[in-house]
Amino acid sequence: MSIRSHPGPSRPARNGAAVDVDRAKRCTEAVRDIAEDFVVVAESLINRATDPDVPTAELLHTVTTLAALAEEATAALVVRQRSQGVPLRDLAPMLNLTEDRLRKKYVPQTVDQDLTTRSRPMRVPPPFPRPDDLPTTRDLLRHPRQRLACALTRMWKQSGVSQRALAQCMNVDPSYISRMLSGERDISLQHVNMIVDQCGGNADLVKPLWAVVAGVQTPDTEPVRALRSYLLALRYAAGSPSDTRILASVQRTIIKADVRQAFEGPGVPQWQVVRQLTVAFQSLPEITWPLWRKAHSTVEKTADSTSTYPAGAFG
Repeated sequence: MSIRSHPGPSRPARNGAAVDVDRAKRCTEAVRDIAEDFVVVAESLINRATDPDVPTAELLHTVTTLAALAEEATAALVVRQRSQGVPLRDLAPMLNLTEDRLRKKYVPQTVDQDLTTRSRPMRVPPPFPRPDDLPTTRDLLRHPRQRLACALTRMWKQSGVSQRALAQCMNVDPSYISRMLSGERDISLQHVNMIVDQCGGNADLVKPLWAVVAGVQTPDTEPVRALRSYLLALRYAAGSPSDTRILASVQRTIIKADVRQAFEGPGVPQWQVVRQLTVAFQSLPEITWPLWRKAHSTVEKTADSTSTYPAGAFG
């Protein structure tokens, strides 16, 4: 029986997958999303870790979430490297794996599917006890991400900086800026800070809105200030309407003194006042409710423990 000879390969051996520009681009976009999610979860861990009463299991759950995000980013970066036609030899030592093991562990088609179907950390608003205050699906502009987008867009337009120049400074594509400013995608705190810096804006007018979108809890030490900062940011996002315009928009169901108290004190006004202001600023009462409840509770405790002011002075 004759043995068929094989003169050798007609083409050189391939160390990685063929170049796939579209897949590499998708992986890059996924890494950006994962990085934003990482910041959100890490910020939550920082805030919760400062509270000694937080259960260890809750903190560990947050840590495992960060680990899962890191693994998703690793998979996306390995596939990105392969899709760019670059050998995996530079990545293998960092992950303490062989090139062959990397290729088998992170299959492009599988990672592609996982990235497409991955769920991002949810920013679920706290429960609100009043059914009549639940948001309607028709008014999407009232949602937290849109409020943040409105504030950032206003700051950008007031600055006179072009969208292309802003994108260059942030080292992203102009379309990426457009989607952030329109509220089509989540935005990281890093990008918020960069937009504020490049536009010469005031971070205090947007960070409270970002914190709500990201689900970052405010410190318990200054709940009254947290409520006022959030209301001030909502007012800015709504175009900084005057007191007269605010009173007209709520059909004068509150008075000017209520508006002044909400922003300047002393104490905090009753919930109905804060609710009306929230609606006037195109936001959702269910978001403001826990901030008001915490602030109002703090003021009531202060009133109970001091004889200098009567309880009624704190609203």
